[in-house]
Amino acid sequence: MVVHSNLGPGLLENVYRTCLTHILRRNGLHVLTEHPVSISFDGIRFDVGLRLDILVEECVVVEVKAVQRILPVHSAQLLSYLRLSEKKVGLLLNFHVRQLRHGIQRIVNGLEEP
Repeated sequence: MVVHSNLGPGLLENVYRTCLTHILRRNGLHVLTEHPVSISFDGIRFDVGLRLDILVEECVVVEVKAVQRILPVHSAQLLSYLRLSEKKVGLLLNFHVRQLRHGIQRIVNGLEEP
């Protein structure tokens, strides 16, 4: 909320990701950015360039967006990231909204929560 309150909507995702990462680390959380995830397909592991925007405390995947509106494909993307990284909780944050509370979607174990 601090990042959105200070910067407002309309900037690039990378700006929000950088500032959010700074705030999380400043608050003592272990945060990885652009965290690589390999996939397993047909019994083989592949490094295909899949990267999580933000991984907090090795358990929460944060996908940062700056789009007009969240589409079902954005939720599906985060759900795929959760499955492939074997994480249970994800947050889809869309910073291109007037109030950030309208841009937060939580996905847990494949179940979307509005």
